[in-house]
Amino acid sequence: MEFYRKNIEIRWSDLDPLQHVRHSAYYDWGAYIRMHILRELGLTPELFAKYAVGPIIFREECLFQREVRFQDSITIEVALQKAKKDYSRWTMYHRIIKNDEVQAAIITVDGAWLDMKTRKLTIPPSDYSAGMKGFPLTDDYIWLD
Repeated sequence: MEFYRKNIEIRWSDLDPLQHVRHSAYYDWGAYIRMHILRELGLTPELFAKYAVGPIIFREECLFQREVRFQDSITIEVALQKAKKDYSRWTMYHRIIKNDEVQAAIITVDGAWLDMKTRKLTIPPSDYSAGMKGFPLTDDYIWLD
């Protein structure tokens, strides 16, 4: 399985009173990597503004598997797990790896594209589909009906 990946620096503010990474930091890391890959694929905030169409999340779920602490090195990975052929709906699968070997968490996000003028879900412009085609895919990737 090929993933898009980024290293994450754990900040002091990411910790909870037990000195491990607080649950909401994982979600922040997921948003961070999603925006990075979208931008690299040409799906920039400027493009969102041009078409008034942006990403929206329906569900974001994290499965916490191992404790992450301040001294750990973290890599977050993302790949597309499901999508409609027009990319109007999609699921992104994230893995959080600590110390280059231990899977610490899995984040799954279901999303779509929102027309920011009508506030309704929409099929993305062709510029968006071209970018989404560049996403790495999970081994179990499926096309949605």
